[in-house]
This record gives sequence, C-alpha cells and structure tokens, in this order.
Amino acid sequence: MIKEECGVFGVFADSGVPVAEMCYYGLFALQHRGQESCGIAVNNDGNVSVYKDMGLVPEVFTPQIIDSLPGRAAIGHVRYSTTGLSVRENSQPLLTRYSKGTMALAHNGNLANTDLLRQQLEEQGAIFQTTIDSEIIAYLIARYRSQTNSVEEAVGLAMEQLEGAYCLLVLSRGKLIAARDPLGFRPLCLGKLNGSWVFASESCALDTVGAEFVRDVEPGEIVVVDKNGIKSVRDRCRGKKHNCIFEYIYFARSDSQIDGVSVYQARLEAGRLLARQYPVDADLVLGVPDSGLDAAMGYSEESGIPLGKGFVKNNYVGRTFIKPSQGQRESSVRIKLNPVRSCVAGKRVVMVDDSIVRGTTSARIVRQLKLAGASEVHVRISAPPFMWPCYFGTDIPSIEELTARKHSLDEIKQLIGADSLGYLKLDSLGSMIGDNNHNYCDACFSGCYPKL
Repeated sequence: MIKEECGVFGVFADSGVPVAEMCYYGLFALQHRGQESCGIAVNNDGNVSVYKDMGLVPEVFTPQIIDSLPGRAAIGHVRYSTTGLSVRENSQPLLTRYSKGTMALAHNGNLANTDLLRQQLEEQGAIFQTTIDSEIIAYLIARYRSQTNSVEEAVGLAMEQLEGAYCLLVLSRGKLIAARDPLGFRPLCLGKLNGSWVFASESCALDTVGAEFVRDVEPGEIVVVDKNGIKSVRDRCRGKKHNCIFEYIYFARSDSQIDGVSVYQARLEAGRLLARQYPVDADLVLGVPDSGLDAAMGYSEESGIPLGKGFVKNNYVGRTFIKPSQGQRESSVRIKLNPVRSCVAGKRVVMVDDSIVRGTTSARIVRQLKLAGASEVHVRISAPPFMWPCYFGTDIPSIEELTARKHSLDEIKQLIGADSLGYLKLDSLGSMIGDNNHNYCDACFSGCYPKL
C-alpha cells in the first residue's frame, strides 16, 4: 500500500578495509527500507565502478561479487520506487561520467519539483537515461562541478535547485560526500569505526558493522570525507527540521535512533497514548508484526492487559505494506501472518497496528483472528488517519484510495470488521517523540505541508 523511499550506506576507510563488504552488511541492516533493487559503488584508486541489480541484498551480491569490488570508499543503496518504474535502469547508485571524471550517487527521498526541473533541463539539452528524480540530482551536480573548484561546492549549488526530501551520498574520484536537505525529512547519521567514517540512513546499520554512532547529519549540512579527514559545510543549515513522523511510526527499525529519538521508545509511547485515549475491556493485547509490536507493548503496560503473541510471522515474505502491486500484497498477507489459535481463542483481543490505508489488510487480519476463535477484536492504530498525499518520499495512494477520506470512524470499523476502532490522536504526535515544538512533518495526517 505505502512504499517507503530508500536506504543509503557509505564508508570511507583506511587502506585494507573491505569497504564493499562493510557496505553489504550495512545495506542488509537497511533492507526493510527497500526490497526492489540494491547496488554498491566503489572507488578503487580513483576509478569509480558500480554493481547493482533487482532483488534483495543477499540475492544480488555473492561473496565473489563482493570480492571483485576492492576500494577505499563505497556507497550503497536499497530501493523502493517512489518516482520511476521498478526496473534495473532505475536502481542505484547511479554512475555518471562527465568532464571531471566519474561520480556515483545514492539518493533517499523524493523531490517535489521533479517535473519542473526535468522539463527545464531537457529544454537545455539534457538527455536522461532513467525516469527517477535521482538522475536529475546527478545531472545538476555534474553540471555545477564544471563551474566550481570542488564536488562539495557543486553539491551545494545543486541543493539550491532542489525542493523536497533528499539524503545524498556522492562518491567521486577522491571524496565521499553526504548531504541532507534543509528540512531533514529523511534520516542520515554519521559513525566512526577505527579510522573509517560511515554514513547510514539509520543508526542500526552502524551497529551492524560495529561503527560508533557519532551524530546525525544536520538538515542542510554537507559532510565531506577524503584522505585528509572530514569537514562539514553548514552554509545551507536553517536551524530547523521537519523530519518525517512516519519514520518513528513505521519505516525505521526499532533499534534505530533518529535525530536523538529512540524509535523503540517512540512506539512504546504511542501505545501508552492509545491506551489512555481508547481504553477497552479486553483479555489480551496483540501487536501486528513488526511495527505494531512495540506499540502493543506500550498499550499493555499502560492498560494492564496482558501482552500475548497472537501471530506467527513468516520472515521470508517481506513487508506487505510496501509491496509493488495490490495482487502481491494480498498474496503476501495470506502467507505472512498466521494467528496462534491457542492464544486468541475465546479472548477479547486488542489488535495494535501501525496504520490503515485502504483497509483491506486490516480487514483480512481481523477476519483471521475471528476465524481463530477471538470473541472480540478491538483495533488500535498507532498513527492518525491518512488524509493527504505525501510529496517527500512516502508513496501514499491517491486521496480517492484513502479510506479515512471517504469513511467515518464508525464506517471504517464496520469495513474492517472490528468491534471498536481507535486511531492515535493527531495532537499527540509531539508527545510520542518528546517534541513540543512541532519539528516534524505530519502532512499526510494534517494536510499542513512544511514550507520548502
């Protein structure tokens, strides 16, 4: 139903460090952010090359392929398509050959002014090989590089043309550059492992490779790493941020920390808030794997209703919420989750999930629980109702497809077959992440879009 943007990972290391292998494990930790394609680009003595294909990280990269990618620096990417088709040509990193040499780019996010930029550039003679907005970014950087003294200057000038969400990793002949858009819609963090500098969409990827979390890249910041060390360019930092609230609700892994906030603690608090906002007499609290599990724990702790394991998850299916097609989603739901009959039979169940978009998945899960013998199913959603489209990397369906736009709360309850239904209240999102200043984007729930 909803597709997330992508995940990026990069490393600039001392000589002798297997950077492609580090990138492999980093991407593996970020696999939840993209399951359509993946790729790794390496810089080997100034020669930048890339290997990428459709599929999961362990499917695309064999030990032999990893061994064939030596170098001192590498960037990697896992993708879900938010703009452009799900085809190999649109997989990343993108490799660009231009007057100054070769450059690879990995992009997480979505531009809001893609169509305008593409039209302007095509009118100026640009020819694009893909249908993704990331190629527009690469083209702008390459064009500005011919007018500047460094790649980071070119990245900065390109940023002034971009509107929307972007975290970038750029690999040139001598540098690894990371950049985050001025409002910080998407997460990007910096870590260190001995003499190596590591960048990742989420801190869980740093943990996976044994790197120490140093800090989040600031909104608008450009970080440059080369053989002389690391430096930061903050000319475009505005001192404010609007990171995506849905990262905490669904996208990120529970063991990640984003902009100083633990994803796990945020989901626990969402569950506690739900328990206070929508109490109910029940025998058991169940979380829908994976994103609903932590919120269910919070609901159980706050309400005093025991937490149970209501589902067994088939871990080989992937995330049903972000499958590319409706047919694939429906097939996946049927085989992904199976209720534990001995746990739910005869019980009044509180089912905690992260969201309802069209309602078809929720209806199927409620039906599964009742077929397994649950006497009542009370649905609690750890997010407000989806009401508006997103232009910043979350591929929310059209307004016409959003159930909450067409139906009342009671009508949705009837549609999914629940005995009661409660969404997290919109004005409690700040409490969920401990932010009283609204430094986050909740436009998909509120319709209030940040000023770019």
